[in-house]
Amino acid sequence: MKKMPLAEELRPKVLSEIVGQDHILGENGLITRAIRSGTPLSIVLWGPPGCGKTSIARLYAQAFDMRFISMSAIFSGVTDLKKIIKEAQEHPLLHKGTVLFVDEIHRFNKAQQDAFLPYVENGTLILIGATAENPSFYLNAALLSRLRVLPLYPLDAFALEQLLQRYEKRFGALPLTTEARQLMILWAQGDGRYLYNLIENMRNTSDQILDEVGLRQILQKKSALFDKAGDQHYNLISALHKSVRGSDPDATLYWFARLLEGGEEPLFLARRLIRMAVEDIGLADPQALPLAIAARDAYEMLGSPEGELALAEVAVYLALAPKSNALYVGLNEARGEAAQTTHLSPPATILNAPTPLMKKLGYGKGYQYDHDIDDAFSGQEYFPSTLARKSFYRPVERGFERELKKRLDFFQQLRIKKKPKLQNVEDEGLA
Repeated sequence: MKKMPLAEELRPKVLSEIVGQDHILGENGLITRAIRSGTPLSIVLWGPPGCGKTSIARLYAQAFDMRFISMSAIFSGVTDLKKIIKEAQEHPLLHKGTVLFVDEIHRFNKAQQDAFLPYVENGTLILIGATAENPSFYLNAALLSRLRVLPLYPLDAFALEQLLQRYEKRFGALPLTTEARQLMILWAQGDGRYLYNLIENMRNTSDQILDEVGLRQILQKKSALFDKAGDQHYNLISALHKSVRGSDPDATLYWFARLLEGGEEPLFLARRLIRMAVEDIGLADPQALPLAIAARDAYEMLGSPEGELALAEVAVYLALAPKSNALYVGLNEARGEAAQTTHLSPPATILNAPTPLMKKLGYGKGYQYDHDIDDAFSGQEYFPSTLARKSFYRPVERGFERELKKRLDFFQQLRIKKKPKLQNVEDEGLA
């Protein structure tokens, strides 16, 4: 007979044995209130692996004395759902209804999700979905409107210690020093199932008390790999970007290291650092962009792990660089204006006139060659003649943009002072 996995053997038998999720299972938690009222709700349990989603779903059904059916969105489809619904309709008095637990519910496409709607709506099923991905990205609006989304959290050290004590209450004390015990909790990274897997791996390997060194010899560190298509990937990238934008080099290094430890492709990080250089620093430090590109080139030359240091170097440089998004904002505003004025031609004054017809139409008439004028600045207009002058680039008083602002102000004063004698020629006759 196949031995039951330890995590399954020690699975909670009642809701009060669930650890680390008091916000929904405590005295005023939503699940507690629903059970107290006797009104089961369809819910989505959204949380990382090993935080108790499946146990909560089973015990939720048990608390209402409802039939529990489990299916996985990875291996099941609408055909399986129809069989479950038919069975629920044929035996409506069996227990007090049917709870359908759908693991990885986000893997159902939007059309498959629609199949749940009428049966959740009429009470044939109480639906409990489980997912590690953000439901607002993966579940359609119609289904979400019929479910309560309950976020679950990774188990903290106190909750994981409770799981260790549950094991010891049944099987006896773990042969670990205090330090080794803390290391095992650290390695679990908030995942209760993985914690029990670690215990299974170390059981019966030694009769001696294990310290940190001994534990490391027996167990291997949990992989920090994350799903690069999932929320965690984008959450960590967002944390890195915002740490750079917030001028916090220590947090920048932390999230940079988390991404590397999670298996992120360093060249992807290099591209993101280049993006940060142009979006959040811009011309406040014109060296930011060439340094970011140089770091990418250094990584391509050196590879890992040596090249990762070049990326870390530029990440810290970007974090400590003066910040400006003036160029980013200005380009967005200019694109918005451009999208609405695509029918406007440049002023005829600044158009070349290679043919007699174009000269007759006024192309190039009155153009002033800036290099032949004092300060190499004519002050003539370059916007379309029917478009009022706009101000898109507004440099900040930080870093090198202080100097650029002085230059901008200088030319603006010259523009007012010079008042070009030759005005733009209307581009009459132009399509």
